[in-house]
Amino acid sequence: MRPSVRTSVFAGFAGLSLAGTVAGCAPSATPGTPAPAGAAADSSSPSGTSSSLASSGSVYRDGTYSADGTYRSPQGQETVGVQLTLASGTVIAVKITEHPSNPNTRKFQGEFSGGIAAQVVGRNIDELKVEKVAGSSLTSGGFNEAVEKIKAEAK
Repeated sequence: MRPSVRTSVFAGFAGLSLAGTVAGCAPSATPGTPAPAGAAADSSSPSGTSSSLASSGSVYRDGTYSADGTYRSPQGQETVGVQLTLASGTVIAVKITEHPSNPNTRKFQGEFSGGIAAQVVGRNIDELKVEKVAGSSLTSGGFNEAVEKIKAEAK
């Protein structure tokens, strides 16, 4: 029983190592730029490599980032909190923090929160520009503003 557990754990680590290697190679499509070895090419990349890839808009540091975005509703100024987890520039998790100022805002931010993951998880952060999520169109403006702040912080 113990050898199969070790084999499973080893296979799991091997799979994670392979996934990290493949993810680390994804941004190296720039001609003439060598592929980074392993996963060591994240936020501690040499500035020359980082800046050449950053100019293409495709390099963001892995991690979890949060920002608030604001938007106008019929009731006035509203705020929505956005938390994104990035891996190789791809959104792997999203969390919305609702800041409703009234019951109507609570309803729409709640609907937005329930539907946003289906639209953004698995997509490159540079591709994010949501319009309407689960019947909520105004909250999208605050979300998009927060994403721009997160992109600036993650570079």
